[in-house]
Amino acid sequence: MIENLKSDDIIEKVGGRFKLTALIQKRWLELMRGEARPMVDPAGRPLLEVVVQEILEGKVTIDYAASDLAPPKS
Repeated sequence: MIENLKSDDIIEKVGGRFKLTALIQKRWLELMRGEARPMVDPAGRPLLEVVVQEILEGKVTIDYAASDLAPPKS
């Protein structure tokens, strides 16, 4: 899982390290508080791994229209 965070692919997917960190924190809190269910099979993995997998699969993204942030350049 840590290897996925070292990859530039996940960083570029959301538009930068700070945006990635914010997205991970927001989603992690949603899962910890029970405000949402995992969108991938948790299979006994830590929540951080679940969140990273959700981002890699494109199931969790930043809503750029609602946030007034610039989307990542493709």
